[in-house]
Amino acid sequence: MNNLPAPQTQQPEDDEIDLGQLVTRLWAGKGLIFSSMVLFLLIGVAYLVVTPPTYQADSLLQLEEKSGQLALPEALAGLAGETPKSVAEIEIARSRMVLGQAVADLKLDWQAEPRLAPLIGHALQRFALPIPEIGLLEPYARTEERIRLDLLESPPEWVDEEIDIISNGDGGYVATLPDGRQIDGRVGQTLRVAETKFALKIGELVGKQGRSFIIRQRSESGAIASLQDNLNVSEKGRQSGILELLFTDQNPEKAQQILSAISGSYLRQNVARSAAEAESSLGFIADQLPEAERAVTEAEAALNQYRQAQQSVDLALEAQSLLTQVTRLESEIEASKLQEDEVSQRYKSNHPVYRVLLNNRATLEERLAELRTEVDALPKTQREIINLTRILEVAQTVYTQLLNRRQELQVLRASNIGNVRIIDSARVSPLAIAPRKSMILALSLILGSLLGIAAVLVRHWLRRGVQGTEELEQLGLSVFATVNFASTATTKTGRKDTLPIHALSYPNDLVTEAFRSLRTSLHFGMLDATTRSIALTSAAPNAGKSFTTVNLAVVAAQSGQTVCIVDADLRRGHLRRYFGVAKNQPGLAEVISGEATLEEVLVEGPVPGLMFLPSGRYPPNPSELLMRSEFSALIKTLDSCFDLTICDTPPVLAVTDPVIIGRAVGATIAVVRFDETPIAEVLAMRRTLDAASVRLNGVILNSFDPRRARGQSGYSYRYDYKSRSDEAI
Repeated sequence: MNNLPAPQTQQPEDDEIDLGQLVTRLWAGKGLIFSSMVLFLLIGVAYLVVTPPTYQADSLLQLEEKSGQLALPEALAGLAGETPKSVAEIEIARSRMVLGQAVADLKLDWQAEPRLAPLIGHALQRFALPIPEIGLLEPYARTEERIRLDLLESPPEWVDEEIDIISNGDGGYVATLPDGRQIDGRVGQTLRVAETKFALKIGELVGKQGRSFIIRQRSESGAIASLQDNLNVSEKGRQSGILELLFTDQNPEKAQQILSAISGSYLRQNVARSAAEAESSLGFIADQLPEAERAVTEAEAALNQYRQAQQSVDLALEAQSLLTQVTRLESEIEASKLQEDEVSQRYKSNHPVYRVLLNNRATLEERLAELRTEVDALPKTQREIINLTRILEVAQTVYTQLLNRRQELQVLRASNIGNVRIIDSARVSPLAIAPRKSMILALSLILGSLLGIAAVLVRHWLRRGVQGTEELEQLGLSVFATVNFASTATTKTGRKDTLPIHALSYPNDLVTEAFRSLRTSLHFGMLDATTRSIALTSAAPNAGKSFTTVNLAVVAAQSGQTVCIVDADLRRGHLRRYFGVAKNQPGLAEVISGEATLEEVLVEGPVPGLMFLPSGRYPPNPSELLMRSEFSALIKTLDSCFDLTICDTPPVLAVTDPVIIGRAVGATIAVVRFDETPIAEVLAMRRTLDAASVRLNGVILNSFDPRRARGQSGYSYRYDYKSRSDEAI
């Protein structure tokens, strides 16, 4: 047996990403991936069920250009460099001024609703699912129950505090105040608490006895902030002057109602702002009219007085032309001064609009100075007539302009329409915008598949179980055979405490063929061997060494060899269960101790040429017993009597017994269980044997499952050799 192939030490190759192996692992873990996808899909469905739908109302507003004299001239507005008015109007629409009015109009700072069951309350109401009338569920609302507030006044310290309302079922209720007091009230009647300035009037209460409702006085700032969170205002297109208002809420009717209130509040403030601007201009004109009228009167009197003194004077054509030009320029200058007074109320002196206005007036004044120089060259009488006439015409022009402006402003104030109009009134879509079912379900499937794939890969990388013969060969170990997984390995027969022999029950099975292949490998390897005894061991229990021992011995005996199975596990050996041997029947322990002879304890096997030596009664000192020379002598005796002797030993990493047995037999072969025996245990087992000068001649890969190869998860087990488990193999 010493000429069995010697292992050649090889260094494990560096890990490389193998796409084929990766696909194989994922395919082998498809069950876990599919389960993860189903789990997350169920989570997504549950989220859709418990999450109330959100609806969106929309409205369109148009910002119109201001008409009349209040607007800046187009040339000046183009030079102003102002922020687009739509940006300012968007901020106004979202301001506390506008939203606060909507809160006041709809009493949005009052909150009154039935108490819903935790987590699934919305789903129960949405799908009208019945709720059992039992103690813990009795307070929660059913589909048809509702409450309406007509009056709610709370002291400042109770703002945002919950007030519990319990229905009596007959129009009465019990209100539990934030300070713990309970007060009885009735629907339609005002409930007041004078010392706390609290007042409550419930207009409608539909609910059976014991139903609970929640009312709360919210702070105005909190209510406005809630509206701002759900309101979106944007301009449709670039500089189109069309504002789109969107508002979302879980109640479609409420969403439409709130957006209508916001649009109306915004429109009213715009009208009020326009009216205030007109009112301010009217005040300015009212102050200027008396002075302008007095200037006209004085100018007429001065002209008439001079004409009478000079007994009428006719102006030449040249003088008449100069008078017309001077009068026109002075009228434009006066109009510019009036416009400057209005612009000064809106802009500072360094603003571009203001500066353009001043530059235009400076140009007019320069031209007027030139004309006045020409007038000074005329005869004194004509010059005086021109000056007096010019003063009168200018005064009349200014007075007329003021009268016209006052009339325009009075009309504007009376119309009071502002520069905003509603194109589309608030309307809600019948389809909910959230949650998006298709997107959530798709994301659930994607997330489930990704986490499933990650779980398969992570567990594979964390698992150190042997996955194939190539991993063992990389360690320099010879693999004698690969035995597939046998589901009948632990199947019990009708007889109590008896295990079947797979090679006899399934002679044509692939597992049995694997043992025949193992028999052939050992047969040719032992042709020139001086000893024909081997020890089968493992790194840890449950590797299948006992199963391998029995079936290898059976197929060897079926080939005509004489075989002896030795149950050398003196701590928890259970090969007796394959042969129907009693637990306390004498065996190996008694032969070594001299209490029985080999012939007395050998048991004939179910196949001709097969004999079985049970472990016997478990001794208190198995290691010391195996170290006796009698054990080595027994192995030599069996070697001379049988063609093959197979010793089933305990695990190497558990006790020292396999090392002692390995020094007595010709070869030691380890059984490695697929997907369970870690590489680290195989290495530790070999180091333990090498330290005792026992060579590990090779390994047998047991319980190989191609369906799980490169794809299954790790495992977790604890080996305690002191506690016997007869079910282990």
